[in-house]
Order: sequence, then C-alpha cells, then structure tokens
Amino acid sequence: MKEKGKRPNYTKEFRQDAVKLVIEQQYSCSEVGRRLGIPSCNVTRWRCARRDSK
Repeated sequence: MKEKGKRPNYTKEFRQDAVKLVIEQQYSCSEVGRRLGIPSCNVTRWRCARRDSK
C-alpha cells in the first residue's frame, strides 16, 4: 500500500505574497498558482479569506 503524501504547509508570508500578486499585479489566481507551482484553488481561497477578513 502506498503511503499518502503530506500536504505542504505554506507560511503566512508566502500566502500574503501570493494574494498580493493577484491584487496588486492583476494576475489571475490560475496564473499565480502556475507560476508558484501550487494549486490555483489555494490562491483563490487565500484571496477570499483576505477579502472576508476586511
């Protein structure tokens, strides 16, 4: 049986920087995810969380 991989833990700074690319540089969440090598749904979730916290 194959062992499941651990989910990566992203630092708060990494998440903030990814969201800044979407907000300040006008990149899409898909583009940020592709450039950073992470799923775009993570970037979308982080952006929504930031918008909801304000």
